Amino acid sequence: MPSEETAVVERLRAAGCVFAEEEAALLLAEAGAPARLDELLRRRVAGEPLEHVLGWAEFDGLRLAVAPAVFVPRRRTELLVAEAAALVRTGDVVVDLCCGSGAVGAALLARHPDAVLHAADVDPAAVRCARRNLPGVPVHEGDLFDALPVELRGRIAVLVANVPYVPTPALRELPPEARDHEPRTALDGGDDGLAVARRVLAGAVGWLTTGGTVLFEVSQGQVAAAVAAVAEAGMTPAVAADDERGATVVSGSR
Repeated sequence: MPSEETAVVERLRAAGCVFAEEEAALLLAEAGAPARLDELLRRRVAGEPLEHVLGWAEFDGLRLAVAPAVFVPRRRTELLVAEAAALVRTGDVVVDLCCGSGAVGAALLARHPDAVLHAADVDPAAVRCARRNLPGVPVHEGDLFDALPVELRGRIAVLVANVPYVPTPALRELPPEARDHEPRTALDGGDDGLAVARRVLAGAVGWLTTGGTVLFEVSQGQVAAAVAAVAEAGMTPAVAADDERGATVVSGSR
């Protein structure tokens, strides 16, 4: 192992980075110059998420821009993509609500380039980032359905909402990378973690086509309450899980 890489690995290990060797390789490849490496390493050692430091994240086979203060897409959310992608048909209107960096929408569009995609988020920083990852796609800024053009009402076939679902009392238990560097609006799901999901479900029926589906991610312990919320909204619930990814997706079909 080259001495420079060894030194980087040692600094990352000392900072508590579990995957120090892998991170060192990524930082060295991204830096390109010693001064740049020092800057990136300083930020990572200070606790910034690796993806914010690099400026990109790998997600569902794509390399996507991720800016500071924007939610970092997680590998477990690839299940949400897979479940939604299985429902998309040629020419369908698809919406990525609570889009963050636009990762879910980008992954769906990569699988279904003929879909009519819209994305939306309440956070201006996320909207700017999503527009980088979704060139040519309308990315709207606003609170849930308030952000969407009214002409989409009744036309959405697949509505994907990567809603925040961490219960408010559990926020303090999150790793510092998330707690200190990602927006609270992308993490805080209210008292039981399902407050935003319920708002999405309450509004979804008016925006979905007949037979349309809304999908969102939850923790395993939230499944029963989420399924009940789908039924209360007048939709037919379903659950998909991936133990390898540690992912659970709940959906509701109109």
